[in-house]
Amino acid sequence: MKKYLVLLLVSIFAIGLLVGGCGPAEDVVDEVDDVTDELEDVVDGGQDLVIAIGAEPENLDPLKMMSAPAATVAEHMVETLIYLAVDGSLEPALAESWEPTEDGLAWDLMLREGVSFHDGSPFNAEAVKLNLDRFMGKGDFEGEAAVYAFLLSEVDEVEVVDEYLVRLHLNQEFAPIAAHLSHSFIGMHSPASLEALDAGQYVEAPVGTGAFKYAAWDRGEQIVMEKNEDYWGGAPELDTVTFKFVPEASSRVIMLETGEAHAIMAVPPTDIERLNDLEDIDVVFENSVRVIYMGFNMEDEKFEDVRVRQALNYAIDKEAIIATTFQGVGEPSSAPIVPAVFGYTKVGPYEYNPEMAMELLAEAGYADGFDIELFHPTGRYSQDATVTEAIQAMLAEVGINATLTTYDWGTYLDTVIVPPEQAEHDVYMLGWGTVTLDADYGLYALFHSSQWPPANNVSYYANADVDALLEEARVTPDRAVREALYSEAIELIWNDAPWIFLHNEGQVNAVRSNVKGLIHHPLENILAWDASIE
Repeated sequence: MKKYLVLLLVSIFAIGLLVGGCGPAEDVVDEVDDVTDELEDVVDGGQDLVIAIGAEPENLDPLKMMSAPAATVAEHMVETLIYLAVDGSLEPALAESWEPTEDGLAWDLMLREGVSFHDGSPFNAEAVKLNLDRFMGKGDFEGEAAVYAFLLSEVDEVEVVDEYLVRLHLNQEFAPIAAHLSHSFIGMHSPASLEALDAGQYVEAPVGTGAFKYAAWDRGEQIVMEKNEDYWGGAPELDTVTFKFVPEASSRVIMLETGEAHAIMAVPPTDIERLNDLEDIDVVFENSVRVIYMGFNMEDEKFEDVRVRQALNYAIDKEAIIATTFQGVGEPSSAPIVPAVFGYTKVGPYEYNPEMAMELLAEAGYADGFDIELFHPTGRYSQDATVTEAIQAMLAEVGINATLTTYDWGTYLDTVIVPPEQAEHDVYMLGWGTVTLDADYGLYALFHSSQWPPANNVSYYANADVDALLEEARVTPDRAVREALYSEAIELIWNDAPWIFLHNEGQVNAVRSNVKGLIHHPLENILAWDASIE
């Protein structure tokens, strides 16, 4: 390619001399330089990064976002007040500092000055109040709360103290509030863009303060973002970032190898060693805060008996799934949250014991087993379809005949996260990443009885003792006391077995070696803020 480039440049230079006649030679040189720059952009592919992920965001509106793919895409355009760094520390983002008042019943957020939204409007305390009110369903947004509004459930009022100072008034102390404010779904959107929405309309083209601006969304295909030249943190090197939605893992690998994609998420375990041996590809191993589970519909008569739920936990060989399907990447779940999360207590795993499973089923009156319908997504989690098929085979060994029903990610969420009277599934597959690194987010959201759909307690689990423990842990400032409360709650949840507790997910991505600066975050995000293509 370089040889052809030189020949083409020589030809252009010669033509320039003939056409230019007696014109200044430096003009011709300038023209050649311009063409050289353009051709080098073509040769090198420019600064247009393509990342292939398994699932399309279900939404980009804070009121409707529910998944890591949505967070990964949105974080490039819309920023939070606080940032949870790779090492787990809370760092300034749009808020430069935050601290509680002396009585702990309010928090002051000092905002970053000189920041503008993509539409040119200023970022200030009024913008923060509007965004938080909308997220909580307060003030002018009464009744329109986000699915994840529980993250700020103890906030009574957002006060604008001055242009760059916001005060959050609480109804009681709220231990995880700073961590919750780092959540990707509590991002700051331009007030003008939100106020322009009609009733019942949601954000499709985010207008944030981030390093990249929304360009286009081709449904089912890709989302394209372009450089924000006026970014307060300095314009990124990349001109565009494109997220392509490719559910089939082998297709993502082919895209990476052919150069159609610069990076992919969720590398199939069977391809890890081969990709690692390629000089132009780097395989990246990163911890994850995500647990993968099969949840029971506890409103279904079959699963009202705890012995049935425990039996299905004993029926699944998690070690075998990890060894074969994931080539040893990951570990069996020993709690509903991963060890890296504050509040974790080891209570498991459930051992593989099919004899115990059949004994419990017989005690519960199901010696001959029963039929179930098991719902699962495809392309959302690593090897999700393969794992589900393995579980289907293992359940059959103890007399449970599982029919598998598969959906794409967006349809799946709409089908599974529904009130109990609308539920069509007996068992469903989901994962949960405790992205605040605080057990409140990993336990309250999934096991408190107030969080039935449209929130995330899709098993319709309810235990008054668990509710009380989780409620107390939220408002207790003493970390040691909180740990003890979570330990007790985790043990109750584990014994109640509202899930088949499967595994803690390992994260394996792959990147072409000429891409530098990508952030592979334990929160299952891949971030291109500081990336470049060499």
